[in-house]
Amino acid sequence: MFVALLLVGIVTIVGTLVWMLQTAKFRQQISLIPGPPTIPLLGNVHQMTTGPGWYKQVLKWGDEFRKQGIFRIMLISKPVIGVTCAETAEVMLNSSKHIDKAQEYGYLHAWLGTGLLTSTGDKWRMRRKMLTPTFHFRILHDFVEVFNQQTCVLIEKLKHHVDKGQFNVFQDIALCALDIICETAMGQHVNAQTKESAYVQSVYKMCGFVEKRMRTPWHYNKTMYDLFGPGEVHDHHLKILHEFTIKVIKDRMSNFNAERAQRLLDDANKKKDWVNCSESETNCQKTRLAFLDMLLFMSDNGKVLSIDDIREEVDTFMFEGHDTTAAGMNWCTYLIGSDEKVQGKVCEELDRVFGNSDRMPTMDDLKELKYLECCIKEAQRLFPSVPYFGRTTTEEAQISKSSNCSFRVPKDVTVIVFTSAIHRDTRWFPNPEHFDPDRFLPENSVGRHPFAYIPFSAGLRNCIGQKFAMMEEKVILSSIFRNFKVKSCQSREELLPVGELILRPQKGIFIELSAR
Repeated sequence: MFVALLLVGIVTIVGTLVWMLQTAKFRQQISLIPGPPTIPLLGNVHQMTTGPGWYKQVLKWGDEFRKQGIFRIMLISKPVIGVTCAETAEVMLNSSKHIDKAQEYGYLHAWLGTGLLTSTGDKWRMRRKMLTPTFHFRILHDFVEVFNQQTCVLIEKLKHHVDKGQFNVFQDIALCALDIICETAMGQHVNAQTKESAYVQSVYKMCGFVEKRMRTPWHYNKTMYDLFGPGEVHDHHLKILHEFTIKVIKDRMSNFNAERAQRLLDDANKKKDWVNCSESETNCQKTRLAFLDMLLFMSDNGKVLSIDDIREEVDTFMFEGHDTTAAGMNWCTYLIGSDEKVQGKVCEELDRVFGNSDRMPTMDDLKELKYLECCIKEAQRLFPSVPYFGRTTTEEAQISKSSNCSFRVPKDVTVIVFTSAIHRDTRWFPNPEHFDPDRFLPENSVGRHPFAYIPFSAGLRNCIGQKFAMMEEKVILSSIFRNFKVKSCQSREELLPVGELILRPQKGIFIELSAR
C-alpha cells in the first residue's frame, strides 16, 4: 500500500512539474497583461456579477485600462483578455486568422448548430459567400412592405396609450421586430404582436438560458447543467424551436419551385417586380422571397445544404435578427424621447419627407432620413445592442495600442471585444456620455478611426444583416415619431443596462405618448 501511494505521489508531482514547464511561457505572457487584482483559486470570478452590476464592471475596466487598450481577467485558471480601444480591437477584428468565435459561443450550438454565427474555417467561408446574396439591396427593398405592415400593427397598439400616462414600450417594439423576422426569414406569420405563441415564448426563454449559462462556470458541464440548472426546461424549449423550424422548412419545400425562385432572383438583380399569377391570369399578386426560399434555392435538393443545414441558418436569422434590432430601437426611442431638441429635429426631417400624408415609407423615403440615421447610430454608440463579442486566438497574437504598449496573447485564449468601452473613447467621442447625433454627420466623422465605432462588429465577420437592421429601424422609428410625441420617463441612471448577449434595460423603457 505504501509503495502504491508513493508511486501515485511521484506521478502526481512529476505530472505537475511537466505541466508547469509546458505552460510556463503561457502563464508568463498572461501575467504581463495588466488586469484587476485576483484572489486565490477564484481569480476574478467574484467580480462576475449579474444584472446591471456586470455591465458597470465592464465599463469600469474599460476606463481603468483604456491607456493600455487591453486587460486580463481570470476565471479560476482560465484567462480572458478584454480589448477596449480601436487599435487593439483592430488586431483581432481585421485578422483573417483569428476568426474563430470564443468557446463560450458553444452554448448556442444546441439551438443554432454551426451556422453563420457560430461556424468557423471553410464552413464559415462557404456559408458567408453563399448567404451574402440573400441580403441583396433589391431583395431588402421588397422587405419594406413587411416592415410597413407590421409597423402598422405596432402603431395601432401604441395609440391605446396616448394621454394615458407612462408605460413600458420595450416589449411592444420587440414583438414587432419578432413578427418582422419571422415573415422575412421564414415567410411565416406568427402574429406575435396580437396573440400568444409557444414558439415566440421559447425564443425568449432560450436567449435567457444561453446568456446566463455563459457566465455561470458551474453550468458549463451539461450533466451539471441538467442536475443543478434549468437543463430540462432548456431542452423542452429547444425541442419546440427545432420542431417549429423543421415543420416550416418542410412545408416550404413541398411548395417550392426552383424555376420561380430563379426568376425572382434574376428580376431582383434587374430591379423588376415579379408577379405570380394563376393559370387564368385573374389573380395576380407580387411575390416576395423569404430568406428561407433563397436557402432552399441554393440547397440544390439537399446536395449543398441539408434540412439541418437550412435549419441552422434559419434559426440563426431568428436569433440574430430580432433581439438586436428590438434593443436598438428601444434605446433610440428612449434617447430621442429624452431630448426635446433632438426630437424636434427628427420631426422636422419627417415633415419635410412625408409632409401631411399618412402614407408608409418607401425605400426612397428611407434614404432621405439622414438625421434619423444619425440618431440610430448615436444610440448604438451609447447602447450597442451587442455590448461585447468574443474570438479565440488561433495562434499567438501581438496586441498593441502603440509601439511602446504591446502584449503577446497565447494561442487558444478567449479575447472579448468590449464594444461599449470602445465607443466611449474620448479621442473619438468627446463627452462620451452625451447623446449627440451630430457626431455622425459626414463632416464630423472625418478622421475617426475605422474601428472606433463597431456596433455591427467589423472585418471579415461583420454583421451580414446590418443594412436590413438599419432599414427596419428607420421604418419603425419614423412611424413612431410621425404619429406621437414621445416623452421618456426615466433618468439615465434608472435605466440599469444589463449587458449579456444583448444590452437591455433591466426594467424596460418607460415613455409617455401624446398625439402629434
